[in-house]
Amino acid sequence: RKVISTYADKFGIGPWSIGTALAMWVVNIRAVSIDNDYFNFVFGSGNVGPIPVLFLWTVVFLIAGYFLLSKTQFGREVFATGGNEKAAYFSGINVRVIKFSTMVISSFGATIAGLLLTGRNHGARFDIGLGYELTVIAAVVIGGTSLFGGKGNIIGSVFGAIMIGMINNGLIFMGLDVAQQMFFRGVILLIAITINIRMQLRTR
Repeated sequence: RKVISTYADKFGIGPWSIGTALAMWVVNIRAVSIDNDYFNFVFGSGNVGPIPVLFLWTVVFLIAGYFLLSKTQFGREVFATGGNEKAAYFSGINVRVIKFSTMVISSFGATIAGLLLTGRNHGARFDIGLGYELTVIAAVVIGGTSLFGGKGNIIGSVFGAIMIGMINNGLIFMGLDVAQQMFFRGVILLIAITINIRMQLRTR
């Protein structure tokens, strides 16, 4: 059972590799232009009056995420599972279902993010989101999410994402090239993770 559980935890690596390969295969490693004005409007480029569509998407997911994590039994079980998986299991929580459901929700969110990025750029490449994983980790860590699990909130993650965006813009305004920007983002992520770990160890 332990071997099966460990395999299930690592299973996401396979689909990720398959998905990337399929994307490369379908587009023949070329950029794809999106000329559908309606798609581009809905997924990133449009404005409803003075309000960008991307901001509306952010508000919708912020409200949905806050309600799901803070006001539902599922949210409480997610935090319990993240904080102490064994304790959650012995308290009657179906840990495997919670973990699987969380992965499905995460995949859905990643899909919407890909559509928004595609609509914003009026096109797509198979590697368009490559490297964003570290940016997301940095945002949620800066926003107060514990790397040990069991602690965090979506509002803090939004503010963390805003801070990361400001830092990225600052690096661009400083005239740094792509490699230098990646270097400093890595340093910032390392500092944020170190602070997060030290704070969590002090509270234990």
